[in-house]
Amino acid sequence: MAHTFEELVEKQRAADAAHDQVKGLRNTYGSPTRETWTEAQTETYETAVRAWRDLARDTQSAVSEYARDEGRPRADVEADVEEAATAPPAP
Repeated sequence: MAHTFEELVEKQRAADAAHDQVKGLRNTYGSPTRETWTEAQTETYETAVRAWRDLARDTQSAVSEYARDEGRPRADVEADVEEAATAPPAP
């Protein structure tokens, strides 16, 4: 499936948001190795990690496909996507 650059940016933003959620849960619950987490906290954290990893994997795959289709180095496309994803939205 062909992707546009804008789609790649949105995928990266979604992966970044999922990663932020994982980091937020770690901050809220404490270290993931703590034995004080409830079963619900553990389940919530593991679900968030899986979502982040799935989104990141899908983004990386799409970036690779886009770079190949555009005949550009993958690292360049990845850098452009990450820059665009972290830039403030245009007015």
